[in-house]
Amino acid sequence: MAYAVMGINPSHNGSAALVVDGELLFYAEEERFSRMKYDGNPFRAMLHILVNHSVDELVIGGTEPNLAQLPWTGEDAYSALVRKFNPNVKITKLGNLHHLGHATTAFYNSGFDTAAAVIVDGAGSVHREQVGENGPTVAGYETETIYQCSYPHEFNAVYKRYSDGGTGTHYDNGIQEFDSSVTITKSYEAVTEYLGFGFIEAGKTMGLAPYGKDDDLIPPIFVNGKGNSNLLNPFYPAGARINEDRFPYLKRFGNQHEWHNDFNLVRPQDVNLAYKVQKETEEQVVNLIQKAIDITGETNIVLSGGFALNCVANYKFIKAFPDIKFYIDPVAHDGGTSIGLAQYAWRVQSEDTIVRPLKSVYLSAPPNYEQLSIAEQNTKGITVTDTTAEAIVDLIDQGNIVALFQGQAEGGPRALGNRSILFDPRRADGKDIVNAVKHREWFRPFAGTVMEEHAADWFEMAGLESSPFMMYAVDVKADKVDLIPAVTHVDNTCRVQTVTKEQNEKYYELIETFYKKTGVPVLFNTSFNLAGQPLVDTVFDALVTLFNSDIQYLYMADIGKLVTKSPQDV
Repeated sequence: MAYAVMGINPSHNGSAALVVDGELLFYAEEERFSRMKYDGNPFRAMLHILVNHSVDELVIGGTEPNLAQLPWTGEDAYSALVRKFNPNVKITKLGNLHHLGHATTAFYNSGFDTAAAVIVDGAGSVHREQVGENGPTVAGYETETIYQCSYPHEFNAVYKRYSDGGTGTHYDNGIQEFDSSVTITKSYEAVTEYLGFGFIEAGKTMGLAPYGKDDDLIPPIFVNGKGNSNLLNPFYPAGARINEDRFPYLKRFGNQHEWHNDFNLVRPQDVNLAYKVQKETEEQVVNLIQKAIDITGETNIVLSGGFALNCVANYKFIKAFPDIKFYIDPVAHDGGTSIGLAQYAWRVQSEDTIVRPLKSVYLSAPPNYEQLSIAEQNTKGITVTDTTAEAIVDLIDQGNIVALFQGQAEGGPRALGNRSILFDPRRADGKDIVNAVKHREWFRPFAGTVMEEHAADWFEMAGLESSPFMMYAVDVKADKVDLIPAVTHVDNTCRVQTVTKEQNEKYYELIETFYKKTGVPVLFNTSFNLAGQPLVDTVFDALVTLFNSDIQYLYMADIGKLVTKSPQDV
């Protein structure tokens, strides 16, 4: 009899995952259903699973072990919802083990038999420990953890760092460290908020960083391996800020955000601060990875936690440790913990030791193309016609933006060819054109998807054979920079996705057709959404986004259909 485990993350990046007899069958973030960015409390994602599958065990993650109780039954809302579908469901609460969720997701999907997991996070669960035999009890949020991982469910925390947000307590026994200093991710949050973005929007800071340079007027981000408390002030669990009153050079005046949409208004201290935090946090994580290697002796390293989404830093790591095998969790934000915790619960229940590397993150619900038929019959301003890959490539070659919709949506923050916006990478003004269409800031770069067999000819892969989940920003080959300017950032890097026919047949076919026509085996790829919105999930979402943007063409590759919006509606 099949045993099904549903894992959930009820915090920001709310999500639900389903593991049946060890196989990951479904994963989706709540925002894809609710259309609210970073939405928590994944009730709609849970309902999709509960309506379509039988669930034997619910694993509740997040960061809080004690959830609000409902009247009458005294249950939490998530347990109550699952009980209404299965009154005998087993409830497992792991909200006090947030970093375990990150580590399990990274390790179980890596394909490694053993590994050291390095978790770099903003603020995980609160832990309380007594200092020595007679000392005080100290508390802090998980920020950095190293686990030694092996099957079926051995996760030994060989190092953990906590921060209490400023009580002044410091305790370090070499394995557990409690302190009040600013941590790696909190320093990045502080700079991100200083730049006028939400603390969770660190990817924008990463995109801005290459425009900066060393600046002696900006104090160091870290001093003796700790965040500079004169410069940075962390808040727990969420957010941080720059103490700009102490540093006149960093003082902001007037409208702090005008430069987001106007290159001419950006100040050197803004781009230089982004450059500095990127550079110094990379150095701190390199030190942490070295600590993991020294403690565990492992040559397999898996990375997760929010910082692991920093694809610029990830490239630096593989170059800094050429003899180490890395796996970067493609769903490294908090949403991904629902996957690992469901897998962990399955391993505990079954003692299963089979290694199952993650092959795909196309894990959401299959699309309902009846929505297209309904829209075609009831919506003015669109036409639906049969099409081919050749016809779509002709549109792209002619300078058109084409949205691509097919199959199950990608889990995680990267568009990987199922919910993507495509453009010609050869256009020198391509970045400006698509940023304007998506209403994004001028400095933000775009990804390139390349046929895997051509990746090493176009990009400096630093020993990588592939990059299927777009987790690295690699150097573009010097002789190729001018050939793909739309996906080449100001520092001559590109966030690269490799693709094979087996991984995504329709997407590969499209790039192959473009290659035969142009000699370039790369397509410009960005997520199918507008600024501030989640990635589209359903056919309906895709049509709404089409109508609310300047995009004219939507390619539904599964069914070979092209949706064209009337020119007057563009």
